[in-house]
Amino acid sequence: MSILKEKQTILIVDDTPENIDVLKGLLKTDYKVKVSRDGENALDICRSKNPPDIILLDVMMPGLDGYEVCKILKLDESTQKIPVIFLTALSDETNESTGLNLGAVDYIIKPFNPDLVKARVRNQLDLKLYRDKLEDLVEERTKELALTQEATIESMGTLAEYRDPETGGHINRTQHYVRVVASHLQNNPKYRDILTKEYIDLLFKSAPLHDIGKVGVRDSILLKPGKLTTEEFEEMKKHTIFGRDAVATVEKKFGNNSFLQLAREIAYSHHEKWSGAGYPQGLSGEDIPLSGRLMAVADVYDALISKRVYKPPFPHKKAVKIIFEERGKHFDPAIVDAFEELEEKFRSIALEYADFEEEREILLKDDE
Repeated sequence: MSILKEKQTILIVDDTPENIDVLKGLLKTDYKVKVSRDGENALDICRSKNPPDIILLDVMMPGLDGYEVCKILKLDESTQKIPVIFLTALSDETNESTGLNLGAVDYIIKPFNPDLVKARVRNQLDLKLYRDKLEDLVEERTKELALTQEATIESMGTLAEYRDPETGGHINRTQHYVRVVASHLQNNPKYRDILTKEYIDLLFKSAPLHDIGKVGVRDSILLKPGKLTTEEFEEMKKHTIFGRDAVATVEKKFGNNSFLQLAREIAYSHHEKWSGAGYPQGLSGEDIPLSGRLMAVADVYDALISKRVYKPPFPHKKAVKIIFEERGKHFDPAIVDAFEELEEKFRSIALEYADFEEEREILLKDDE
């Protein structure tokens, strides 16, 4: 007995009226039946708003034959998942393998055996139902996981905002800077395999946690209006370690290959320098994770153009000049080269998410 609870639609494609009448008589009690006399019309029906659930497709037809129709269906994303069963008077194994290689799920040989036709149609529709339900479950689970990721990262990022009143706009700006540069570097063969859409999406989500470790830094240091002493700066530098440990603690709950791996990398490595003069590990060159190298440029540019308790905002052109001067010293040369092409996009992002009118005015002054 079939598990199908609602009538599904079968499209019969055959240029012989007698064949259509036989099949329609066999199937119309259990299914909705549509018919077509030629391949072109069959393709139109399959591409309509109400495509069939399965196609019984004659091989030998004038115009487009069944093989050509099947090939077109399987190349079209909107129709490629519709099961195709070939109808043929041909019994040669070569013809059968041709159809199966094109993506057909089965063959029915003419003259039709009524029980065999019903069984094969029913089996393929049951398989399609199971597959569709599985795809729906996977899609639903994927959406749930994405929401879990976003909720986890946003809740952790909110902690940093509570401790540092200047981080709200900084978080928005830096995550957009990072995405712009990463997307640009997709055109670089060296980074194409790493910078997939999934990686960049996760990079965008993870960027707000780059300074999460500042929740462990004393207010007297974090909010100090003047220059930090050597001892205070050493304490400030520990925010990279605090950030790594905070993210790692949550990461353990999600197991291996956690989406938080990238956030942990960024928190720990975004103050490393290409030359090896950064902290906390003193990594150099490509030993620094790519996520940290991207974040470094975004973080420094934003710090330069932003108002801080210890400094006014710098003009965009001055910030750009400083970034250029640090090419191959503080920053990965390839990322600075990308930044050079994208500097106006950086300024647009900075203007869109500016925290203070003073920052916006300074950014706009570069146009004067």
